[in-house]
Amino acid sequence: MRKLVLITGASAGLGATFARAYAARGYDLALVARRGDRLEALASELAAAHGIDAFAIVADLAVYGIEQTVLNAVTARGRIVDVLVNNAGFSIPQSFAAVPWARQQSFLMTLVVSACGLAHGVLPGMLERGEGAIINVASLAGYAPGAAGHTLYPAAKSLAIKFSEALAAEYGRSGVRVTALCPGFTHTEFALANGTQAVMDASPRIFFQTAEPVVEAAIRANERGRVIVIPGWHNKLAAFLLRHLPEAWVKAVIAIGAKRYHLEA
Repeated sequence: MRKLVLITGASAGLGATFARAYAARGYDLALVARRGDRLEALASELAAAHGIDAFAIVADLAVYGIEQTVLNAVTARGRIVDVLVNNAGFSIPQSFAAVPWARQQSFLMTLVVSACGLAHGVLPGMLERGEGAIINVASLAGYAPGAAGHTLYPAAKSLAIKFSEALAAEYGRSGVRVTALCPGFTHTEFALANGTQAVMDASPRIFFQTAEPVVEAAIRANERGRVIVIPGWHNKLAAFLLRHLPEAWVKAVIAIGAKRYHLEA
């Protein structure tokens, strides 16, 4: 039987690109998102194109305990998760107190709690089999200090990085490969969803990547056992500077840049 990859946030952007890349490699797909119509269309397309099994699991990862519902849906098909891609996410460009707590809580549930819950759910089986893979989609923002707007985003992405490093340290010798993907600006629907598309469109194109090379870099890095992957020379340089320049300089630069993406003064 072919191996199965479970991808969250699979209806668009990096998630859909991960689905296409793994389907081309001969993996079966479990596609998770809220938009069932998009998931079903993508599953049908990739199944026909690559002769694989692909199925949709419609789920809102902001719901407490939803990770078990997702994993139960996989088990109900008699399948196990060989690869987990924790990709689902969004951002909130307004200030923290300007947005209802329910929305902030949904952010944390989606990017932190459900992602960790899915990893916790699939790890025992991977360890028992002596193989498996987890890719956590983090961000270059995980290396940046917090700034006004997108209040929880750098913290959540920093957690994704540290969480991946910790899992790799704990289970790297057991055959389970864990990778944190840390992209910079990438052409997806992400900015359109959070209302910053106009600002993104006005930014220099040289600093953007398309989703395909970002995803390919992540999969290749995971296959090689690399824990952190930062795709693109400009992003590697940015990460180096974020980690090695004096903290006061970094905070000043980030504050200036972040102001453009803060939708509330």
